[in-house]
Amino acid sequence: MVASHYIFLGVSLLVLISVLASKASERLGLPALLVFLAVGMLAGSEGIGGIYFDNAYVTKLLGTMALALIIFSGGLDTDWRAVRPVVWHGVALATIGVFLTALLVGVFAVLVLKFSLLEGLLLGSVMSSTDAAAVFSILRSRRVSLKGQLRPLLELESGSNDPMAVLLTMCVIRLMLDTAISPGAIIAMFLQQVLLGFALGWMSGKCIIYLVNRLQLEYDGLYPVLTLSLVLLVFAVTESFGGNGFLAVYLGGIIVGNSDFLHKRSLKRFHDGISWLMQITMFLTLGLLVFPSQLVSVWVGGLLLSLFLMFVARPISVFLTLPLGHLGLAQKLLISWVGLRAAVPIVLATYPLLAGVPKAMMIFNLVFFVVIISVLCQGKSLPFVASWLGLNEPLEEGPKYPLEFDRSDKIPADMLEVEIPAGSAAVGRRLLDINLPEGTLVVLIYRNGEFFVPGGGTVLQANDRMLVLSKRETLGVIGSLLNKQIELDGV
Repeated sequence: MVASHYIFLGVSLLVLISVLASKASERLGLPALLVFLAVGMLAGSEGIGGIYFDNAYVTKLLGTMALALIIFSGGLDTDWRAVRPVVWHGVALATIGVFLTALLVGVFAVLVLKFSLLEGLLLGSVMSSTDAAAVFSILRSRRVSLKGQLRPLLELESGSNDPMAVLLTMCVIRLMLDTAISPGAIIAMFLQQVLLGFALGWMSGKCIIYLVNRLQLEYDGLYPVLTLSLVLLVFAVTESFGGNGFLAVYLGGIIVGNSDFLHKRSLKRFHDGISWLMQITMFLTLGLLVFPSQLVSVWVGGLLLSLFLMFVARPISVFLTLPLGHLGLAQKLLISWVGLRAAVPIVLATYPLLAGVPKAMMIFNLVFFVVIISVLCQGKSLPFVASWLGLNEPLEEGPKYPLEFDRSDKIPADMLEVEIPAGSAAVGRRLLDINLPEGTLVVLIYRNGEFFVPGGGTVLQANDRMLVLSKRETLGVIGSLLNKQIELDGV
């Protein structure tokens, strides 16, 4: 029996090394998840750490909990106003696109890897979801962004395609374990998962907002505990009723994130931190679970599968799913290349292991190999591809304000940022001369990389960013006065 303090020492060192190594990954242009996987593999039984771990059940349990919290955090950060114009494109990619990818990979596995039809479809279902979060971490490290509506579209797809991949994986495993089951039963199970996921997700989002705003807890530190427990409760209850818990927590996160509630800023930061902790925990565990020596036996099939996914399956699914609409050839090509495989496929690969289906270990090793190749090839080349297609643009980051404001029904005001464009009539005028609505307070001005507290005699300059506290009904008036308004989310 290993002493508890040695366990704490090992866990803390692994997490610390992962956090520090993520800094190096930014400079190398690699997603942090690859570093977390590498740390886990090095600490495993065939690495320098020598930690033997082969418990697929614990891995699935940790992975499922981690994914639920990560997906909720993704929903919490989804700006509905930004994704609304592309919502149908995103939903199509997250459903039809995922199904087509699973089907194409299944056919490839049958013809090339000599899998049976159900085994091939299982491999395709496990590999069908993408992870755009890894893409944006690479772009941020290279100070690059994507033009137009590509970013919200990819964010919506990556946040909403995981439930579809889970549904397909569960349906195929059910077919493999019970060959007598009818297609009608599979369709009924699929519809039940989707409909209950949507219904309970919508209700849970409304309930979370109501509880946070109405409970009036004595200690502010209890609000993160409340929301964390509610997210896990929503997932568990939805799964207990036969719905899709991942879909429920994602939809609940969107509803919560696009509503006003107490401590919004601090709660979003908390769940962002929890999301990172869950990613580190999940990838460390997955790295421990894999045996690198077993990857050697699947490297040929894994390489062929990686190439097929990158150059055939993903592009075909994108072009067939988005044949019409306002997306051009270059945009569809970039969307095709952004189809990175990451966390969800590896976690889903533990489902066949626990179910005891044929070739479960081979599927796990293939998926692990493909994820590594996908991140290395697509991740490293993404800035070049975006530039080649003419879809990249410099990443602009606004100032980080040294104060916070939580919206509340008790305070009928909002904090917003107003940027003064070069052509504004306010340029060259004193603050007291621009006739701001009564009750408006200019808290800070950001100019030339510095903040300062203005007075009535402060002369405004082009490109000044003013942090303004004002009544909600006067926000539009302020924007029209200064020509440009950028509302901050809970500054």
